Amino acid sequence: MDIKEKLNNLPNLPGVYLLKDRKDEIIYIGKASRLKNRVVSYFRPDKSPSLKRQALSAATTGLDYMTTDTEVDALLLEASLIKRHRPKYNVMLKDDKSYPYLKLTSNEDFPRLFITRNRKDDKADYFGPYTDVKLLRKAIALMRRIFPLRKCRLLPSKSCLDYQIGQCLAPCIGKVSVKDYRQLVNEVVLFLKGRRKKLIDDLVDKMNYASRIKSFEEAAKLRDRIDMLSKVAGKKRRPDIAGQTEELKEILGLFELPRRIFAYDISDIQGSFACGVRVSFYGAKADKAGYRRFRIKEADTRNDYQMMKEVVKRSLKGLAEKSEPLPDLIIIDGGKGHLGVVRQELDNLGFKDIPAISIAKKLDHIFTSLKQSPLVLPPTSKALQMVQRIRDEAHRFAIFYHHSLRKKSVSQSELDQIKGVGPLRKKELINYFGSLSKVKRARLAGLVKVNKIDRQTAGNIIEYFRKGRQ
Repeated sequence: MDIKEKLNNLPNLPGVYLLKDRKDEIIYIGKASRLKNRVVSYFRPDKSPSLKRQALSAATTGLDYMTTDTEVDALLLEASLIKRHRPKYNVMLKDDKSYPYLKLTSNEDFPRLFITRNRKDDKADYFGPYTDVKLLRKAIALMRRIFPLRKCRLLPSKSCLDYQIGQCLAPCIGKVSVKDYRQLVNEVVLFLKGRRKKLIDDLVDKMNYASRIKSFEEAAKLRDRIDMLSKVAGKKRRPDIAGQTEELKEILGLFELPRRIFAYDISDIQGSFACGVRVSFYGAKADKAGYRRFRIKEADTRNDYQMMKEVVKRSLKGLAEKSEPLPDLIIIDGGKGHLGVVRQELDNLGFKDIPAISIAKKLDHIFTSLKQSPLVLPPTSKALQMVQRIRDEAHRFAIFYHHSLRKKSVSQSELDQIKGVGPLRKKELINYFGSLSKVKRARLAGLVKVNKIDRQTAGNIIEYFRKGRQ
């Protein structure tokens, strides 16, 4: 892909761009809130370009980029990449005292991390310099959610609000040992030096160990930290549909690539309006034509397992009766128990060859029929991200369907009580105003504009809801 084609394909997302010369060596690294706008500007005609801009544009024959969630993340990534690659066209900021640094007071038992412009010859560690102090302040706030180091200069005699909101480990009251705190400091150093892959790998190992010893609360905390770190680490945006399905095939030990995937979810509130849904994905893309909605008809609406069993049964039997394609993989929103019930029903229906997995909501562990213990995948796993995305879409669709059932029921039950409002007028009212709440607030002049609503019926509607407010 030549540079013109790459420029056309750049996303307008925050991130870091790397300009390269003919030898494929990085000659400049920069950050941007919108990659496309920033990078394309290097190659647009400029009436009075700087000497640096002229030289850089002439020398650039290739580029690469990494997207981030925010420009704050891009700032941190930019600094670590500049330090690692030392591109010749980047300004040598280290000699300029006007730029800010991050200072880590490593000489203290419980080190602090803060912004400074005064780099001293002391035993502290300095990181940077950084190009934007406003973004750096936001970066500090982000890092404190990931690495809860203390902020106070002197240790107080009691814990503060930072401890209560999870942004400090409270060494002041002995909530953390020097050894454990030092481990957190080491993680900060890895992060700021750009060694985030090693940091994430180490945390994944810890998460897996915590899960094995059934310390699920600790595993959940580690998972959340890994997730935040993964978002900051920078991601090359490339089409990778095949990569996700290939990894899923390998992890689950499937014989075929799972191209057609169904996911199921249940939604109800204490048994009311119990329903289920099926979403369909093909080639890792949503196939809206394959979405289906199911009202629970047979199962006990107090039993999630039975409701899930009914929805899967009706879904697949309908496909078989119409000779429509069956899925290569089924994903159940639930735990090991949900999977067991569905697996048994699949076998009973003669669908033993269809693999099925479930994904638990709390820790995003994946259960299969082949292993007693769940699969614990890191948040960076393409396969896990794909399963999460499909599971979340099923959950969204189920909630939407449940909400529409409740809304329809409320609309019907109240409007049915009004004299002169039958099914046709009820439909016209909801179509015109959009919701029951707007019908309730409507005045006579508005109501008579609705098709088939005369002044007498409009008066009945106003009187009915007026009494309801008294």
